[in-house]
Amino acid sequence: MQRKAIIIGATGLVGQQLVKQLSVLYEKVIVIARQPPRYMNASMHYYQLKDFANLTEIFANLDLDQRTDAFSCLGTTQKQAGSEEAFRLVDYTYNVNFAQLCFDKGVQQFFLLSALGAEADSRFFYNRVKAETEAAIQQIGFTSLNIFRPSLLLGKHKGRPLERISQGMFKLISPIVPESASIHPISAKRVAIAMAMSAHEHYQRAKFRTQPASTPSVTIIENKQMLAMTRVRH
Repeated sequence: MQRKAIIIGATGLVGQQLVKQLSVLYEKVIVIARQPPRYMNASMHYYQLKDFANLTEIFANLDLDQRTDAFSCLGTTQKQAGSEEAFRLVDYTYNVNFAQLCFDKGVQQFFLLSALGAEADSRFFYNRVKAETEAAIQQIGFTSLNIFRPSLLLGKHKGRPLERISQGMFKLISPIVPESASIHPISAKRVAIAMAMSAHEHYQRAKFRTQPASTPSVTIIENKQMLAMTRVRH
């Protein structure tokens, strides 16, 4: 049977790196985005969606099953979104809806890009929404849910000047901040590699499993874990 991956957020900082990794691991990669990712090859199938409120219409024509792995790198900032309500619509509602639609189609493995500091009682609205998204997707019932919490992402990202300033500052001090520190910045490429490695490891374990997993598993991969697992590969 053909191994498939489905991804949203493929044009973001991590997503555009992840689609390259997925195109090597999977026979078919389904990309749902407002515009095509920069990287495309013969294994990738692009579905244009201008409004993620209409995601259900795309799923009506998708052939997914238990051998499909789902990935979400979808996210924004409050400044880009324009308001707390608009930010929550993207980071919470669209992500949770995507996860539920995948599950309803038989998908059992989900890989979610979240953020360092995702806590329900955080004083920061951004972190609280990330935590709520994690919690809501945990309740859906995937056999395997992997949540990735990177620190400041390094890479070129249009439309986020404050991130570029922060990246420049961190590049100056990063030589004296050990990678074991939870706040150490991480490149988008290394996050993408960590997500792809986790998917591959899950597939290898599943090949030798004689019976379906009896209980759902939730794995949270923190920033320092991603730095460690990609240290010799970035």
